[in-house]
Amino acid sequence: MTNHSAPSHTPEQLKNKIQQRQARVGIIGLGYVGLPLALLFSEQKFAVTGFDIDQRKVDTLARGESYIYRIAAEEIRSAQAQGFSATSDYSRLDAMDAIIICVPTPLNQYHEPDLSYITDTTHALAPHLQPGQLVILESTTYPGTTEEVMLPILEKENKQGLKAARTASTAASSNNSPGAGSAEKEFFVAFSPEREDPGNTTVARCDIPKVVGGVNPQAAELAGTLYGSIFHRTVPVSSPAAAEMTKLLENIYRCVNIALVNELKLLCLRMGIDIWEVIAAASTKPFGFHPFYPGPGLGGHCIPIDPFYLSWKAKEFDFRTRFIELAGEINNNMPYHVLASIGGALNQHKKSVNGARVLILGVAYKKDIDDLRESPALTVIELLQHEGAQVSYHDPYFPFIGKGRKYDLQMKRAELDKLGEYDCIVIITDHSDYDYKKIVGEAQLVVDTRNATKGIDSPKVVRC
Repeated sequence: MTNHSAPSHTPEQLKNKIQQRQARVGIIGLGYVGLPLALLFSEQKFAVTGFDIDQRKVDTLARGESYIYRIAAEEIRSAQAQGFSATSDYSRLDAMDAIIICVPTPLNQYHEPDLSYITDTTHALAPHLQPGQLVILESTTYPGTTEEVMLPILEKENKQGLKAARTASTAASSNNSPGAGSAEKEFFVAFSPEREDPGNTTVARCDIPKVVGGVNPQAAELAGTLYGSIFHRTVPVSSPAAAEMTKLLENIYRCVNIALVNELKLLCLRMGIDIWEVIAAASTKPFGFHPFYPGPGLGGHCIPIDPFYLSWKAKEFDFRTRFIELAGEINNNMPYHVLASIGGALNQHKKSVNGARVLILGVAYKKDIDDLRESPALTVIELLQHEGAQVSYHDPYFPFIGKGRKYDLQMKRAELDKLGEYDCIVIITDHSDYDYKKIVGEAQLVVDTRNATKGIDSPKVVRC
C-alpha cells in the first residue's frame, strides 16, 4: 500500500492523490491529538505514518496496543491493517505527501508561551522537506506562529532551497521571493486548530468542523481537501493567523465564563445561596444563556493556557487584555480556595491541615478521562503537602503519579477500602465510577468541589 517515492510536485497532483486516498500522511506527535487524528485518516483508507520522539509510544503502537484510555487496542490494530505505523525515525518524512504537526505548546515557569516543541519539531522536519509537500500545524498557539516562527525555519533549513508558496503580492514583497513562483521549488503551509474534546461521547470526531487557514489560497485548498476527506465539514478562513485566533477565542470564551461562575460561586458561598441551583434555574431560559460550571480550577492543555498565549502576543501591539487576564487570575486562584475550604472544614472538626490524613478523589483534569495535563488536583495535592498534610489519592485512570513538567509527586494510588481512616476526603474530579453515597456514608468528612454529592443530605459534606 505504501509508496516511498518522492511526493507530488504540483498542487493538482497532490489534490488528486488526496481525493483518491493515495496521499501519504505523516503525523508528528502521537498524543491526545495526533493519535486520534491518525486513526481518522486510517479509517478513510489513507496510509498513515506516525512520528514521535517517545520510543515507548512507538513500541506500544507497534505491539498493537494503546496508551490512551479512550482509544481501544482494536482501533490501533485496525489502523495497522490499513498501513498505519509509528516511528521515531524522522528521515521517513521524506516520503510523506502531507505532514501534520500535533505537539504540545505549554507555558514556561513565567507563564509565557513555550514554543520549544514546535521549533524543535520544525528543525527536525526541515532537512527532510520535499517539493510539493503540505505542512500543517495543529498545535494551539498565538496568532503569527505559523508564518513568523515555523515557516522561516522550514525555508532556511531545508536542503533544496524550497520556499513556501505565497500569493503574488506577498511573494513580491518578501526577501525570499526568488523562485517563489516555481512549483518545483515550493511547499505549502497551513494552520488548522485541533478541536479534540476528551471524554465527549456525544459528538463524533468526524462531525467536528475543521477550521483551515493557508499561507496562500493553494495551501488552504489543499489543507481543506485533506481534512475534508475525514471531516464532514471544513471551515476556510483567510490566513493561518485567523485560524490561530479562532482557536484562542473558542477556549478563552470558556475560560472567561468559567471564571465568571467561579467568582459567583465564591459570592454565593458567603450569601448562603446554592450556585448549582442558580445555574440549573438559569439554564431553563431557552435563549441568551449557556451554562458553565464552577470547579477547583482549570485543567487540560488549552483552556488554562490559551489566555496567556494571547496576552503575551498582545503586548507586541501595546495592548493589554485586562478582562482575559483577570479571568485567568480567578481560575488560577481556585485551588487556593479549595485549600482554604479544606482547612475550614477540618477546623470545624477540631483538626488542622498539618498532620491530617487527606484523600484526593480524582486527579484527571475532568471526569472520565485519563489526562493529567494542568489538572488542578495536582496543585491541590502540592498545596496540602506544603501545609503538612498526609496526602493520598485515588483515580480509576491513574495507578501512579510520577513526574511531569511542573510536578514530581511519585505517588501510588490508594485503595478505597478504608475511607473512614481519612480525616478528610476531597472530591476534585467527579468520575462516574464513584459511589458517592457510599463514600459519604463511610467518610468522616467530605469536601466536594464538583457538586458530586448533590442530593445527599449529610452534615459530613462541605460543598465549596
